[in-house]
Amino acid sequence: MLKKVSNLYYGWRMIGLVSALRVLGGGLHQYGFTVFFLPVTQDLGLTRAATSLAFSLARAEGSLAAPIVGYFIDCFGPKPIMVTAALMAGIGYILFSWVNSYTTFLIVYLGVISIAFTAGFVHAPTVIANSWFIRLRARAMTVVSAAVPVGGAVITPVLAMVVTAFGWRWGAFLAGTLFLVVGLPLCVGVRRSPESIGMAPDGKPLQAARNAAGPSKNPTGQYDEPDMTARQAMRTAIFWLLILSMTARSAAFTTVTTHFIPMMVWKGLSQTEASLLLASFAIFNLPIHFLLGWIADFVNKPKLIATCMLLGVVAVIPMLWSRSLWALWFFTALYSVLDASMPSPGRR
Repeated sequence: MLKKVSNLYYGWRMIGLVSALRVLGGGLHQYGFTVFFLPVTQDLGLTRAATSLAFSLARAEGSLAAPIVGYFIDCFGPKPIMVTAALMAGIGYILFSWVNSYTTFLIVYLGVISIAFTAGFVHAPTVIANSWFIRLRARAMTVVSAAVPVGGAVITPVLAMVVTAFGWRWGAFLAGTLFLVVGLPLCVGVRRSPESIGMAPDGKPLQAARNAAGPSKNPTGQYDEPDMTARQAMRTAIFWLLILSMTARSAAFTTVTTHFIPMMVWKGLSQTEASLLLASFAIFNLPIHFLLGWIADFVNKPKLIATCMLLGVVAVIPMLWSRSLWALWFFTALYSVLDASMPSPGRR
């Protein structure tokens, strides 16, 4: 029975697998999509508004699909979702390299790539962290979340160099190939839950955890945390306040990051220089993830989130009137706090 690897709780292996997948997805898609923005716009003869609409619809589509994705994860577990997502992302980016019109662009990006990424690279890895950990859940979620900026710092600059040297179509083809060759094998090793290998969350023996919990009302005897149903949650004010605040945050953040490279080009940088600044954004993001994860264990979390959102506003202000390099670096460094704050509401 698989329980530990080198005396380390097996759950950390799961965190390692999904984090590696998030590194790949973060570098090629979450940070990488802005690398394609200008080349795709120019090659297909689109307006920036038309290209922005595609990316905006993709984010809205991900939000609308989230309840359905959650249902399928509950029914089948995260592994089938992640395998399907890696396969769809790979095929989607290869198809993306062949699009020749706005219509085919929308079909491939919205119908294949966006659905795959939201389901398999965002929701499913979070479920893994929640399933395998309770006491160390904040730490596990921070590691999974921090994997995305690692991809932005390491993979996105390489993708940008490929796009600059060989064109965006070869960059998209490379992205699709990496999703298939690297992403799929990572997904195969994922296991649904600690109970599936005879353990309880945090590495406790399953029977010991059941005995400690006392008589269970669950006929299956599965080790569960006290929880509330979705219907009960939706009857609370805090649920809807959280939804509204995260929607506003995501809308603002996605709008800025989608246009990150175009904005920097508008401010006078070349596309290569803008790509390096994007990599710096990811590098700043990484330590801030862990710093906020540590701070969140000691302070009021809603106030921490509010402070991070306020810093995001402050970061944008110098960009309104200045084209100087200091303003671009100020924005890049401070705005990364807004992205790094994303996991904080879920921390215990």
